[in-house]
Amino acid sequence: MTTTPRREPAAPPGPDQSDELVVAAERLVDNIGTVIVGKADVVRTAVIVLLAGGHLLLEDVPGVGKTMLSKALARSIDGSMRRIQFTPDLLPSDVTGTSVWDPATRTFEFREGAVFGNVVVGDEINRASPKTQSALLECMEERQVTVDGTSYPLQDPFMVVATQNPLEMEGTYPLPEAQRDRFMARVAMGYPSAEAEAAMLREHGGTDPLADLLPVTDVKQVADLVATVRTIYVAPAVEEYAVAIATATRTSSRVRLGASPRATLHLVRAARARAALERRPYVLPDDVAALAASVLTHRLLLSPDAVVAGWQAADVVREILAEVRVPEPGR
Repeated sequence: MTTTPRREPAAPPGPDQSDELVVAAERLVDNIGTVIVGKADVVRTAVIVLLAGGHLLLEDVPGVGKTMLSKALARSIDGSMRRIQFTPDLLPSDVTGTSVWDPATRTFEFREGAVFGNVVVGDEINRASPKTQSALLECMEERQVTVDGTSYPLQDPFMVVATQNPLEMEGTYPLPEAQRDRFMARVAMGYPSAEAEAAMLREHGGTDPLADLLPVTDVKQVADLVATVRTIYVAPAVEEYAVAIATATRTSSRVRLGASPRATLHLVRAARARAALERRPYVLPDDVAALAASVLTHRLLLSPDAVVAGWQAADVVREILAEVRVPEPGR
């Protein structure tokens, strides 16, 4: 019988790498914070998703800064940004690209679609048809586009930041489970505090806050930082803790569809990025617990009884975190 050799864990980042990561991440958070006032937690989560190599879903009412956050993130990393306004008449080829006949060379030439950018902003993603929404499935998971049997790699880094409005649901198409599962985290912007809203009026009342926003890093450094985050150490006990949380969502009587193995992988990757921002070369159970709601809630489908009883996915995740045993220190 043959056995598969055990892979040794990657070496944790050295002091220089950790310092570079923290400084670059803090610059990103501070820079975006000049545009998105009073939402430090939301901005921090967006940066965590970027450094973890994931995609972000922003869901909230109109006018709270969802698209503004997406644009500020793209400008801060000095990368190419593509914006797609999802509408019912949008076609999959508008997203991925298409082959166009060139009479001069008598060959088909590939014309890139809007998805070929470092940060792709999908505005009101639930207003496009499921056929068009599915054009992002391969892009988000495999970082490539296949047209007419030929695969074209996307840029590195590559991040989709999609927005959707939970109101005005007439004429919209809810994201299917397979599409939602590809987003590492979902964040609700929420209304700002009275102080933050007053500061926004003073600072941005007569100007466009994005007009003067300058990049604080570049795409090469971001790609290096993503690779560095992947070397953050995760102890077996912490891995078991993440698996236990995901398993609990699948066995809960309040849940009809629980978290997928991809969700567990995303949870650990996001926890690595959070640990790095906390200046630690290892992940704590607190990192996993702190991100569980953002990573898991949009993937859960509640049972009919739970819906009738008024339960929300976030309530279920909080209940699971209270029940799952936290690993003891040193394990």
